[in-house]
Amino acid sequence: MPRKSRRRSKKHCTLLKRLVKIKAKKKAKLEEEEGVTPLVDRYWLQRYDLFSRYDKGIKLDEEGWFSVTPEEIAVRHAERSGGGVVIDCFAGVGGNAIQFASVSQHVVAIDIDPHKVAMASNNAKIYGVEDYIDFVVGDFFQLAPYLKGNVVFLSPPWGGPSYSSVGNFTLDLLKPKDGYSMFQIAQSITPNIIMFLPKNVDQREVEELSWLSSPPLHVEIEENYVQSSLKGMTAYFGDAPFR
Repeated sequence: MPRKSRRRSKKHCTLLKRLVKIKAKKKAKLEEEEGVTPLVDRYWLQRYDLFSRYDKGIKLDEEGWFSVTPEEIAVRHAERSGGGVVIDCFAGVGGNAIQFASVSQHVVAIDIDPHKVAMASNNAKIYGVEDYIDFVVGDFFQLAPYLKGNVVFLSPPWGGPSYSSVGNFTLDLLKPKDGYSMFQIAQSITPNIIMFLPKNVDQREVEELSWLSSPPLHVEIEENYVQSSLKGMTAYFGDAPFR
């Protein structure tokens, strides 16, 4: 091989190594500052569907990336809530609480993870609604006897991205308690309950929740889409003006 070709080859290899290092540094920065691990790469591509103001300083951890409600759906939940005082029982990084605060009198946003509550508070400030939300670090199930509100919003953990591989998602797969127990605890606060559930949830079981009351609660189940892709199911229980 001529010397000139060898020199070009060495330069090419050096350039490739630099590009690989730059790419690795960028990836490490995303993982450290924005919680974008290999597990959530595809969610990062949808970041503006999750938060339209993402570039303003929105913060998420790994779990937040795949558990936050897409903004378009959160807006829908808020519009149908009827206002009043909303209790967000598993607030996470604040996607729903932010939208509820834009139309409600007040929001009580609860999460057991103080790190998530801090991120949710940061995100609420970006949307200018922090004054309408009380962020609480705590266990919803322990706090329930002391809570009062017009609507309870339940969006409990679905078990991570693997939930979609389940053919028929039953309510006992919800965390940290099964859906029936969770619903009964929410009923002790108000009959007006909104549940955001996996797209593959067993709808018959969801309808059965309404029978836990006497007389049975009215229930409406709707499909929630973002850009023609089904993302989840929402069940509206009770007498609130879920228009």
